[in-house]
Amino acid sequence: MKTIFHRIPVSLMKNFTYLIGSEADGIAMVVDPAGEMQNIIDLAERNSLDIRYIINTHSHGDHTRGNAELAKRTGAKIVQHEKSRDYKDIAVKDGDILKLGDLEIKVIYTPGHTPDSICLLVDNKLLTGDTLFVGECGRTDLPEGSPRQMYESLFWKIARLPDELEIYPGHDYGDKPSSTLGYEKKHNYTMESRTLEEFLEFMSGP
Repeated sequence: MKTIFHRIPVSLMKNFTYLIGSEADGIAMVVDPAGEMQNIIDLAERNSLDIRYIINTHSHGDHTRGNAELAKRTGAKIVQHEKSRDYKDIAVKDGDILKLGDLEIKVIYTPGHTPDSICLLVDNKLLTGDTLFVGECGRTDLPEGSPRQMYESLFWKIARLPDELEIYPGHDYGDKPSSTLGYEKKHNYTMESRTLEEFLEFMSGP
């Protein structure tokens, strides 16, 4: 089994869009189509991939702005967490598994940045959206953000996953485009060991 994995930088807010597919089955998904629709489609065609799913890690517009166009041009189904109020063809919840040929995509519900935030586990890769960046975590001071939920997502869910997982965030905000969970647990100041109360105070700081 070979997984095709492409990270596509999009200039808008330093977003990352991901094209992930099964070479054996010739089908793929696009995660967070922030722009560059023609580049995404061309890349899929060069790899002989049929885009079946469009998955959003959360419903902020910089991650969903390409949904309608990409769905119209490919016939792909839009997938979001069940708490998202945006249009979706498929609603998912924590622990759901999406099948993409011989690939399995596990949904991990990680609210905090938004109430509908999810991470996606594919092979040894964790797509973290705006929950966890390289060297940082997502903001919780935007409308519907919750530092308490961010704490639970970071420390009760993500931190308990294997250290060797590769981390692929939704934005190029760090000193490198990707990382490993083990590295982030050691070097990301937002993942330093804190009680909930300490984390809430930390997130409310200047």
